[in-house]
Amino acid sequence: MNRIIADISVSLDGFVTGPNPGPDNGLGTGGEALHTWAFSDDPEDRGVLREATARSGAVVLGRRLFDVVDGPHGWGETSGYGAGEVGRPAFVVVTSSPPESVRLTDLDWTFVTTGLPDAVAAARERAEAAASGSGKDLDVVLMGGGATIGSALAAGLVDTLTLHLAPVVLGAGTPLFTGGAPRTLVRRSVTPTSTSTHLTYDVL
Repeated sequence: MNRIIADISVSLDGFVTGPNPGPDNGLGTGGEALHTWAFSDDPEDRGVLREATARSGAVVLGRRLFDVVDGPHGWGETSGYGAGEVGRPAFVVVTSSPPESVRLTDLDWTFVTTGLPDAVAAARERAEAAASGSGKDLDVVLMGGGATIGSALAAGLVDTLTLHLAPVVLGAGTPLFTGGAPRTLVRRSVTPTSTSTHLTYDVL
C-alpha cells in the first residue's frame, strides 16, 4: 500500500505563503523564501528533493494552488513539481468545478469535485497504476495548499508529514495549522541544510 504524504514548505511562524497570495503573486509577499531550498545547490537539499519526488506516483493539490501553478506566472519549462528532478506524475485537483481551460496541457490533470477523500482515493489509484508499471513503490503526495493539507490531517488521511522549515518569519500569510482534531506525530528524520530544516513525521 502506498503512503499518503503531506509535503510542504513552511516559515518559522507557521505560514505556507506570505501575505496577499494569488495567481499573480503565487507565494505572496516574501513567500519565495519558503522554496529557496528547492532551487539550492546544497547537496543535502538536492538529495531531499530527489528522493521525495522520485517516489511521487500522484500529486494532490487544491484549486487555489492549481490556479497559481497553471496561471500565467506559474510553472514553466524550468520550474514545476520536483524542479526537473522527476518525471511527470499524475496531478489530482480538488475543486468545486473543473476549470474551463488548462494552460499546462502537457501534464496529466484529473479534477475531482466530490471532496478531498475522493481526490486522495483517485490519486492512490493513479499511484498504484504507476507503481505497477515501474516496478517500484510510489506514494501519493499532498503538495498543498495549506488548507488542503490541514483538512487532510484533520480527516486522518495523512500517513506522513514532511515539513521544509525555512529560516524566515513572514508575519502573516496562509497558516498551515488552523485547528482541527489533534494528531500525534512521531519524528522519523531531521535533515538540516544551509537553506532549510527538513522534518519528517509519521502521523498516528
